[in-house]
Amino acid sequence: MVIPPPVRRPRIINYLKPYVLKMHFTNKFVNAQVIHTPTATVAASASSQEKLLRPSMESTRDVAAAAKIGKLLGERLLLQGIPAVSVFLKREQKYHGKVKAVIDSVREAGVKLL
Repeated sequence: MVIPPPVRRPRIINYLKPYVLKMHFTNKFVNAQVIHTPTATVAASASSQEKLLRPSMESTRDVAAAAKIGKLLGERLLLQGIPAVSVFLKREQKYHGKVKAVIDSVREAGVKLL
């Protein structure tokens, strides 16, 4: 009689979220990037410092600029074939204002948020 091997639980790596959205706001600019955590590389990024975006924005630091950055980042993620991203908020970041604008516009661009 052959005894089958015990059933193993799935590895913890299967539950980790490989792509993380991180945002950084200064008094002048809005930056957002998606980091591939296993390799610690930047998969996609968008910033209000980019020269091609500056003429189309009134201000580089308000909620409208944050929404535009989120939309651009979402489009870049879909072009690279990244369908889902998890969000990393620092302790002082609340889901309000610029943070909400970036996250909502990434979601509206078609990227799922985990």
